[in-house]
Amino acid sequence: MDVTGNEDARGRSRSALRWTRRQLLIGAGALAGGALWPWRLRAEGGFELSAETRAALGESPLVYVSPLHPDGSESRCHGEVWFFVDEGGVVVFTAADRWKARAIRRGRDSARLWVGDFGPVKRAGDRYRKAPTFLARASLDSRPEVFARLMESFSSRYADEWEKWGPRFQKGWDDGSRVLIRYTPQGA
Repeated sequence: MDVTGNEDARGRSRSALRWTRRQLLIGAGALAGGALWPWRLRAEGGFELSAETRAALGESPLVYVSPLHPDGSESRCHGEVWFFVDEGGVVVFTAADRWKARAIRRGRDSARLWVGDFGPVKRAGDRYRKAPTFLARASLDSRPEVFARLMESFSSRYADEWEKWGPRFQKGWDDGSRVLIRYTPQGA
């Protein structure tokens, strides 16, 4: 809770995220122009993603995700996924019954993300572990405007495969079989 006693829908202080004027202008420009900017999140403790991680978010088509157990250890489940940067977080779209979404519903909302392109995780071996990484708080995001931004971003970012995946993503959103997951950086 902040000093006024206000909380957002997730119980976090509304003052927990502080944006600089430059960050807001960059973010607005990214939305208006459809560009993908690795927005800089500065949380109350002064946390900011490293320059290396921000650069990787701007270049890589994939992030690798592992939910974390309550003791902080990584899940055995690791996977690569398409993403886009939105409101200071990394947003992915996945089937509602997959481990990433199930972990959140079970209260396991901590995750580790690596940013890079090493191909499918089973073929990548441990190579992705050398990529820029950060810890994040995971949450389900059901806002239609976020889904609309994801669709716009993905249609240009993954243009070669979008004819196949675009209709599938729209159908999954419409019938509820797919969900948006937002990963908000928490530190390293």
